[in-house]
Amino acid sequence: MAINSIDKTMLMLVLVFSITGCRQQNEHKSSKASGEKISESDQVRRYGSVIKVKPEMLDRYKQLHANPWPGVLEQLSKSNIRNYSIYLKDNYLFSYFEYVGNDFESDMAKMAKDSITLEWWKQTDPCQEPLENRAEGEWWAMMEEVFHHD
Repeated sequence: MAINSIDKTMLMLVLVFSITGCRQQNEHKSSKASGEKISESDQVRRYGSVIKVKPEMLDRYKQLHANPWPGVLEQLSKSNIRNYSIYLKDNYLFSYFEYVGNDFESDMAKMAKDSITLEWWKQTDPCQEPLENRAEGEWWAMMEEVFHHD
């Protein structure tokens, strides 16, 4: 199955644990708390996805994410990704991140062209096993948000 650049970017996002951007996120929350009106373009969009990690590649996967490449983390921040986490349970990876930009597709397309990101994917792709029930064109299976509370 062919993977388009946005799907490939989603893959990379769930493979890198990034805690950058906390200050911007806190500023956003402070504005909401003070009653300042937040425009629709400033709203945070949340994303969750899931994929399997190959059992024989789990140690390699953890090793890569113990020391993610600085250029990859920088590109995540440039692409307006914040509050990014990856969780592991029984060889399933769950990813959560928040997008704070105005043009998700454009930001993901730019990330998909980044040379450091492309090299990172060459390291991380062999660690993954997509779910059989994912949607056409997906690598990581996107999840539906059914509840959220700030």
